[in-house]
Amino acid sequence: MAYTIDRVNVWAGAIEDRPGGVAGVLGILAQAGANLEFVIARRDQPGTGVVFVSPLKGAAQTNAAKKAGLSKAISLHSVRVEGPDKRGLGAEMTRAIASAGINMRGMSAAALGRRSVVYFAFDNLDEANKARRVLKRLL
Repeated sequence: MAYTIDRVNVWAGAIEDRPGGVAGVLGILAQAGANLEFVIARRDQPGTGVVFVSPLKGAAQTNAAKKAGLSKAISLHSVRVEGPDKRGLGAEMTRAIASAGINMRGMSAAALGRRSVVYFAFDNLDEANKARRVLKRLL
């Protein structure tokens, strides 16, 4: 079974660190028809937090994201890997990226059943594209 390895846009924005802070943003996106597969929310410091989401498609969803205070994360360049899960996959991919001299900004991964999805984040587009090529050769 093949892996899909794509560059993806991630949208991000500040949220209030209070009950319902994340729900408000996700509700606005849901009303616009967004079917998110990636959401990370965390507190930055007491009182404020940050949320990251992907994917957003079309004008209605991107306009809703802007309404919710999100913007395309221009300093965060992401690569999404989806495919079969296997023991050691994360170690294998991160080792290949490191061996190519690429420094990751972040990584989020999940497995459900026999499938896995991994989001890698890089500081610039060149590193993201290079990592994508490395991962395509690997997988």
